[in-house]
Amino acid sequence: MKITVANSEREFDCTAAWRIIGEILNKPESVIGLSTGRTTGNLHRLIGKIYSEYPFNVASTTFFGLDEVTNVPREYVGACYTMLKTELMDSLGIKEENFLMLPTVSDDFDKACKDFQQEIANRGGIDLLILGLGENGHLGFNQPQSPFEGEAWVTKMNVELETRIRRETNTPADKELGGATLGIKNIMQARKIVLVAKGANKADIVKEMLEGPVTTDIPASILQLHPNCEFLFDNAAASKLSCSY
Repeated sequence: MKITVANSEREFDCTAAWRIIGEILNKPESVIGLSTGRTTGNLHRLIGKIYSEYPFNVASTTFFGLDEVTNVPREYVGACYTMLKTELMDSLGIKEENFLMLPTVSDDFDKACKDFQQEIANRGGIDLLILGLGENGHLGFNQPQSPFEGEAWVTKMNVELETRIRRETNTPADKELGGATLGIKNIMQARKIVLVAKGANKADIVKEMLEGPVTTDIPASILQLHPNCEFLFDNAAASKLSCSY
């Protein structure tokens, strides 16, 4: 287990960005998983900025999103597809066939989830996976009590997020919203993981994740057992850890 603490937001974003760029430079045909949210947006845009100034070869790199909101338009600004496309894929000029995403709409989500994880496997499996950390310890849409042996599936989202998405998309109450996501078993199969978390609001869950027991109450705690996982924090997120890093 490797813990890296950045002294500024700029250092945090640069460190994370160069983890991704370094993977591509070392292995251009890498399969790289990305997460969306407030923690990752700036680091995605920074990669695009670096690429515009110092282009590197991404023609054979596969990118995919860890999860996706279900039953919303794919063009919705909060859809993971749209977020990743606007934050990074467009600036790198990634072709659609090298940008894998779970669907927002499907007649058979179970099949879509199986097809998604199979396509990742067909491309050689996950070389690098960037993970965000939820305030309750969730990974993707794997909320507390999600099974550690779970594969790609559709889960329920938390009430606050569902309420916001319904408001932003004018989705009626009788239309079910959810979150399609790789399961924890899929996550643990990644060859390399970087979990990123910043802000004082993440300090408590960071401590529980790293210094508490491995438990489905805190899905991210399973990462204690991953053989090649780096935890990247800013000072605020790391502030309650017992040891200084």
